[in-house]
Amino acid sequence: MLNSERLKPKLLLHVCCMGCGAYVSDFLKADFELILYFFNPNIFPKEEYNIRLKETERIAKEFNLELIRGDYNHENWLKQIKGYEANPERGERCRICYRQRLESTARLAKTEKIKYFTSTLSVSPHKDANAIKMIGKKLEEKYNLKFLDNDFKKNDGFKKAVKFSKDLNIYRQNYCGCEFSRR
Repeated sequence: MLNSERLKPKLLLHVCCMGCGAYVSDFLKADFELILYFFNPNIFPKEEYNIRLKETERIAKEFNLELIRGDYNHENWLKQIKGYEANPERGERCRICYRQRLESTARLAKTEKIKYFTSTLSVSPHKDANAIKMIGKKLEEKYNLKFLDNDFKKNDGFKKAVKFSKDLNIYRQNYCGCEFSRR
């Protein structure tokens, strides 16, 4: 078999929204067989969650990518971040949120026998890419997987994501997702 005929390794890509997810998917598709995972119990209100999910479904279909939908349980997410509601963006509330979503991604990757996992979270300049990397590396060890620790905002990644989403007419929200980030 020629090198070009080898199968690409599978990667489970946690998608927080397609405003960032489309660019990251396009960036990674040359090296991986992508499976998208939409798990975002932090998003509030439910109408916003539905808009982001619908856009993710639309782009997954357009890019011919498999999409796995996680459960939406905002009340459980609120319990997990209780006491941290007033934290600023990139604070402990956000780290709890990153951990919850990345752990769910790693568990699913392990269950589905997918060797690689990562998230689109690092595209946003509002996210702590170092915290995401540290959490991902711990989960890599815990689940015996490979965490792809790209900081997708590097090399103008955020600007490219914005342009890419505008070119594809993808909905772009004006806040992270939770009610506390709307402030």
